[in-house]
Amino acid sequence: MTDEFDEFARNLQAEIFEETKQAYGTVAFERWLYPKYMGKIDHPDGYARVTGPCQDTMEIFLKFEDGRVSEASFQTDGCGSSAVCGSFAAELALGKTPDELLDVTGNAILKTLGGLPKEDEHCAQLAGETLQEALSNYMQRQVRK
Repeated sequence: MTDEFDEFARNLQAEIFEETKQAYGTVAFERWLYPKYMGKIDHPDGYARVTGPCQDTMEIFLKFEDGRVSEASFQTDGCGSSAVCGSFAAELALGKTPDELLDVTGNAILKTLGGLPKEDEHCAQLAGETLQEALSNYMQRQVRK
């Protein structure tokens, strides 16, 4: 019975993976399997926590060095699409100046992903909004210095 169950589980997983890849595309599917830039950064220079209309919460952490993002990461309590979008928001932020970060929006994340199913596009908007809030937090801290 164990061999039959193991085979059933492998086949089911393969089917789920194939359906996910078809729905979300290869880029998002690969990042879903192997997320990057996930986790907290201690003492970030810019930080934001935003809860979207779907009730997913995303956090973005930014470290700057010589006027550019040297480290970026995210955390989310949301679905796989939120994790994928947070991961790409952090990746797209790396190496950018504050002015360049203004271009890293939800739409830019969607473009990088090649799109998402309509019902998950709000995850890209949440990631973009959270990144912009983290940038705003960084800029406010610079004014206070």
